[in-house]
Amino acid sequence: MALAPLLAYAAGRHASRSGGLVEVERWFNRPVLLLGAVLTLIVASVFVELGLYAGAGQIVWGIGLVALGFGAPLAFLSYVFGESERSFHQEAAPGRPDRVLTVTDVAGGFAVDPVYRMELVSGSGWSARHWSLGVRWKSTRAVWAGPDRITVTGSSTVTVFDVLPDGSLSAPREEPLPPKQ
Repeated sequence: MALAPLLAYAAGRHASRSGGLVEVERWFNRPVLLLGAVLTLIVASVFVELGLYAGAGQIVWGIGLVALGFGAPLAFLSYVFGESERSFHQEAAPGRPDRVLTVTDVAGGFAVDPVYRMELVSGSGWSARHWSLGVRWKSTRAVWAGPDRITVTGSSTVTVFDVLPDGSLSAPREEPLPPKQ
């Protein structure tokens, strides 16, 4: 039974790469929740198999059940509310609502400066895929420069990504910033 959450996490981890399915990553890339379930199921099966739930093992079994009783709700609450702490911005391509540029702050609660993960989401529903533009610091800005072009402006260069007809990204190319006038 412990194999099911392990396989679910493996599918979510695989979907987290660039080009992976958005919904599969969102539902199954939960290492704390799913690997915790694997560990709990393995420990429970060992207790049952070795008969440790009878006699002196009842105390250990009771402590484990109490810990699970408190740990499961905490894991569920972190699963439900953990994503809401990140700032998030979405912008659809001009004339293409099936292509969305997303910028997410992934720095965490204790970081001084924001760190942004930029992605292109192509498609919709369960077939939507995400393509990574990279992770950048606070001085970076990503915008649509047309329905099939994204520019990421840094402190000294502009990185240009072309969106291919299948919704994936071309290789990035860097250009110097235009001189200020």
